[in-house]
Amino acid sequence: MTTESIITQQIQDNPIIVYMKGTPTFPQCGFSARVVSILESYGVPFAHVNILENPDIRATLPKMMNWPTFPQVYVKGELIGGCDILCDLHESGELPEILADFIPK
Repeated sequence: MTTESIITQQIQDNPIIVYMKGTPTFPQCGFSARVVSILESYGVPFAHVNILENPDIRATLPKMMNWPTFPQVYVKGELIGGCDILCDLHESGELPEILADFIPK
């Protein structure tokens, strides 16, 4: 499989996936830590890919999605954005609408 097909499969197979530096239990940058904190505050399950351990994905994903920075958050196969956008959606109250299908009742 090519790196592009691996990324496509990951995004399709996981309703919420975060491409980040580190892991949810040990984020390796403040932006990744903030994204994890926001998602965890809603109690939504999410997959992650540690780009520090996946240099091919780290190099390929920004070109594929035309989004140069990490973390990158995908919900239902769509790029939501990075830390700043997720923070803005959270603060404006729009993020619960995006995550509604995954927030525990």
